[in-house]
Amino acid sequence: MSIGNLPEDGNSPEDDRPSIGRALQQARIAAGLTVDEVSSSTRVRTPIVRGIEQDDFSRCGGDVYARGHIRVLARAVGLDPESLIAQFDAEHGGRPAPTAPAPLFEAERIRPDPRRPNWTAAMVAAIVAVVGFVGFTLFRGGDGDGSSVAEDTASPKPSASAPTNTAAPSKPATPHKPDPSDSAIAGVPADKVTVKLTAEGGQSWISAQDHNGRLIQEGVLREGDSKTFSDSRRIDLVLGNAGAIKLFVNGKEVKNVGTSGAVQRLSYTKGDPEAG
Repeated sequence: MSIGNLPEDGNSPEDDRPSIGRALQQARIAAGLTVDEVSSSTRVRTPIVRGIEQDDFSRCGGDVYARGHIRVLARAVGLDPESLIAQFDAEHGGRPAPTAPAPLFEAERIRPDPRRPNWTAAMVAAIVAVVGFVGFTLFRGGDGDGSSVAEDTASPKPSASAPTNTAAPSKPATPHKPDPSDSAIAGVPADKVTVKLTAEGGQSWISAQDHNGRLIQEGVLREGDSKTFSDSRRIDLVLGNAGAIKLFVNGKEVKNVGTSGAVQRLSYTKGDPEAG
């Protein structure tokens, strides 16, 4: 074979390159890292790391999440992620065409989390009950005062308490309805960190761990669904499609969580967020 010509069998140099999983595995071994160390540094679960190194992307939850995992694993072992993602797209039919963004607000598709108590309704009910009890007590007291006024009027002697008894019963004050955002923040327990995720711009793979590193939730959060997590100290999140997630931490909305298709890793404590 002469220099500068292709091999006789017609194979291009790209045909000789290792598979994505093989390339990641060789780079990891060359860097002196174990699968567990790579999993800990990237927060990609160990079974998923092992599956990708064997070119098995079935555990990733779809091509979008597979690209995100390839990107973070490549950076962890010192490889160029873009070339591996291009290879993945070439082997799996290319990157899907972008879809039109979902409407900014679709009230009928946002469903409340059934496990979270409605603190606003509870507070309003308690206020109404207290005001009703006070009003009933004043009404009963007004009836007693009316009979006393009749007796004093029939008597020729002036009644010293007449000015007080002739005063009309005071009307119960209308309870102040708390602002929805203030009551939502007040309803979150102050001694815990509470995180709520809602998929509004499409589905997203999510993972949540408590402060001990124990996995609370992992899987695909479909569009319109919500999840709420609480812990006494810290919640660690991994969002596979950060641009699709609406995030509330301790009752406050977190703006600019991430862009569409981006993998985002976040940690929050019971004092967060300091700036919403």
